[in-house]
Amino acid sequence: MYSAQFIANNAANRINRDLLSTRGREVLKMTVASSQGAYLEIVSFHLGDQEFCIDIMAIREIRGWAPVTPMPHTPDYVLGLINLRGAVIPVIDMACRLGMSMTEPSERSAIIVTDINGKLVGLLVEQVSDMMTIKSEELQPPPEIIPEEQRGFCRGIVALDKNMVCFLNLDTVIADELAQAA
Repeated sequence: MYSAQFIANNAANRINRDLLSTRGREVLKMTVASSQGAYLEIVSFHLGDQEFCIDIMAIREIRGWAPVTPMPHTPDYVLGLINLRGAVIPVIDMACRLGMSMTEPSERSAIIVTDINGKLVGLLVEQVSDMMTIKSEELQPPPEIIPEEQRGFCRGIVALDKNMVCFLNLDTVIADELAQAA
């Protein structure tokens, strides 16, 4: 298992995302896809006994757990706000947002700060597991048995050696927060 700091440092060493514009990110994705075939870089994390992952290009940084400032009249999954170098961003308990029991923050917990369509949102996870590159054809569609609304949360399933990992669609998972920020 890797610490959140190790993953953050490794990701920062690969690409300095603060220097890339939105267009730069798209060019980078196309360059990686054309030079190496179609690959996805993902970061996986744990919520309860399950493992999930998101596209590394949506991650601005990974931070250790820090207390949040609660806000009244917000959904249960919105824990509150943090100050990220002068930017006030909401922090979402991903387990609660996905219908699981709320996360009890610990020293292993991390806040994954994401940049979705120019909006910063922090995602509280129990622990960041790994950063990996997968072939895009390894991403399988979510099973049809899952109701349509919940299936929208999942971009696909990644079958790894010992387990299945749900590749989350952050646009759908945090759609409410993006709409409120707009």
